Amino acid sequence: MTTTTAGTPLDVPRGLAGVVVTETALGDVRGREGFYHYRQYSAIELAQTRSFEDVWYLMTEGELPGPAARADFAARTARLRRLPAEVRDALPAIARAGAAAGPLAGLRTALSLLGASAGFRPVYDIDTERRRSDALTACAAVPTVLTALHRLGRGLEPVEPRDDLPYAANYLYMLTGSVPDAGRVRAVEQYLISTVDHGFNASTFTGRVVASTGADIAACLVAAVGALSGPLHGGAPSRALDTLDAIGTPDRIDGWIRERVLAGDRIMGFGHPVYRTEDPRSRMLRTLAQGFGGPLVDLAVEVERQVEAILAELKPGRELHTNVEFYAGVVMELCGLPREMFTPTFCAARVVGWSANILEQAEDSKIIRPAARYVGPPPPQPVPAV
Repeated sequence: MTTTTAGTPLDVPRGLAGVVVTETALGDVRGREGFYHYRQYSAIELAQTRSFEDVWYLMTEGELPGPAARADFAARTARLRRLPAEVRDALPAIARAGAAAGPLAGLRTALSLLGASAGFRPVYDIDTERRRSDALTACAAVPTVLTALHRLGRGLEPVEPRDDLPYAANYLYMLTGSVPDAGRVRAVEQYLISTVDHGFNASTFTGRVVASTGADIAACLVAAVGALSGPLHGGAPSRALDTLDAIGTPDRIDGWIRERVLAGDRIMGFGHPVYRTEDPRSRMLRTLAQGFGGPLVDLAVEVERQVEAILAELKPGRELHTNVEFYAGVVMELCGLPREMFTPTFCAARVVGWSANILEQAEDSKIIRPAARYVGPPPPQPVPAV
């Protein structure tokens, strides 16, 4: 890690690209290899072989659970799904106020209320066990809040969580009101696991910055959700699916893509700021989508093939492949999730990664406080007379 004499500014790349700002034991993204991991395990292998609760435990406790720990953790987090009365009673008003903005905007308000009603205290003032307890409470509540806000926004009553259903199955149950079939549950669970954490992205870093001030868990998560809400970060799965809708049929792919590439438009679902090879999440989700099959999947696979060929022709030397959003949208569509819930579903997974990062940051008492270069009019200048 690069250090400088206290008070001496250090020039770094715009956007902090590639700048190491701290150390973490939670995982990393190795973009040139097309690999990322949670602690010492491949994230994709975890998604293929483990449950969401196992990975949540790994991120929080630092190891994979054995049978007894797995059962205890699943039961404990299931009990935390039910919202305090103060939060539950406020959800209809939050849904009405944010009808145009959607559940992700309402989540910010609900998380703040949850933190207050549950008595969350600044992480600076509490011990590790209390921090962990607050984090689990917040993570367990997020799916309940998101699905309730979605249903309220459509004139439907929220569906109360069930303690007997695993995380992914309960999420789909609260969203639809029906117990989903096992195939769709497992596909959504694998998507959720694959998006728990992914290096120091904008929302994760934002959550850690707030944690470095000693703020409470809810404040840190609200900040992270705010960063995720930006369309350059978390809004692409539905937009990638919109691209498939606009293309419509395989015979329109070439003309539609060429026109947009030559116009300098971004093709949603392609390219990643870190990966210089295929996004491993996209590869896994493609396999999941192909397991369902159907016209949408066939179109997506052909669009991927032709887009990569066209980009290689028109932008030689650039490695542009599908990212996680491209096939995530396809999988979620096939599993019956409404498009306005694609990014909230991503949030229902990423909140676990955010919380793990917040807990890790809370162990460091150093506040994150970078500098900026002033480029305005030269001071001091006389203040004009009134």
